[in-house]
Amino acid sequence: MTEVLSRIHDGMRIIDATGEEIGTVETVHMPEGDLSNPQAETLTAGPNPGQFASTLTASLARAFTTDHVPEVLQKRLLREGFVRVDVDGLLAADRYVLPEQIDSVAGDAVHLTASLEELIRRS
Repeated sequence: MTEVLSRIHDGMRIIDATGEEIGTVETVHMPEGDLSNPQAETLTAGPNPGQFASTLTASLARAFTTDHVPEVLQKRLLREGFVRVDVDGLLAADRYVLPEQIDSVAGDAVHLTASLEELIRRS
């Protein structure tokens, strides 16, 4: 699934399973390894000597700073990778697309196997 994500870039059109253009790619996040296993976490040096930040914590902060996505879903999105969609419409909430929800990437469009309503909603 990493291969399909590598072919997607910011600004591409998103077409859902109903054939509707629902928005554009805002961000593509590649998978970051096995975040389901806490023993697998590595520690990286922080900005000050002697301080350390968990890779998981840093990843969650970078990807979801202003979102209210449940932590379980955050971990899944980081583990599997995702596309964040800027959904068309003034009051429309952005969505997250998992690699398994991508049918194809052709030209400047990403075609999904899911409808807008089936995507993870950013709140």
